[in-house]
Amino acid sequence: MATENALYTILIEKINQNALVLPTLPKIALQIRDAADDPEANLNKMSDIIARDPALSVGMLKVANSAALGRSIKVETVNQAVTRIGLQQIKSISTAMVLEQVFISENESVKKYMSKAWDNTVKISAVAIALMTYYLKDNKHTSLRLDTLTLAALIHNIGTLPILTEAENHPEVFANPTFLQQAIAKLSNSVGKAVIDAWGFSEDFSYVVENWSDLSKLPSEVHYIDFIRAGAIATGTFKSESTQKVLLNSYVKKGILPNDAFLKDEDFNVLVQEIKETFS
Repeated sequence: MATENALYTILIEKINQNALVLPTLPKIALQIRDAADDPEANLNKMSDIIARDPALSVGMLKVANSAALGRSIKVETVNQAVTRIGLQQIKSISTAMVLEQVFISENESVKKYMSKAWDNTVKISAVAIALMTYYLKDNKHTSLRLDTLTLAALIHNIGTLPILTEAENHPEVFANPTFLQQAIAKLSNSVGKAVIDAWGFSEDFSYVVENWSDLSKLPSEVHYIDFIRAGAIATGTFKSESTQKVLLNSYVKKGILPNDAFLKDEDFNVLVQEIKETFS
């Protein structure tokens, strides 16, 4: 218990002093984001950058051919994929596709926890993306964008990583997963916001990361957080039945869900599975 309390104190102090070691975006993501922000950028230049990374190239083809984009004709080249997705969306989508590279560690215990965290993140994200795909069909004039939601969902729990990395210096705490879960639950949102701010992401992403699990924050209008929380319900992250019921009812009223049982719909979950495979 003394070690656990010490680790918790260390985490708090490092957060307050901005001294916590934060993960960095993969180099390919930085190159793409810089190119997307270049007013002289074009689809050919973006295609050339993406083609340098074989895994990202495959991922972009998966996204371009996914049911979420609603296209039946398959694309077979990176250039075709980038053209279909569009330069405006490529910045978020490409960043989302390489995020798995951040969830790595040379420590076997940490690696196990990070792998589990990434797997759960993908599950939540797949539900969120599938749900917004349905929502956009009936709400074509909304300001919400699928590419923004995709990235927001995949980074919503990014604050877990620095906590696990710090815990790596105290291997004895891995004997008590309950403590780690408590530390993550209490600190990951504020740590996650620090990561997002360090990466230079917009306020939309910062707000999601800091508040997605704070159920005292209930947006009156449809928000990206709603879709991520729906994913958390579907994957059992929110375990309280009363919490699930309140949230589901609010999503029905907002028009996000046609009914409170929609997350269990068979056709919906076929789409969820396809999206999940895109990121695995």
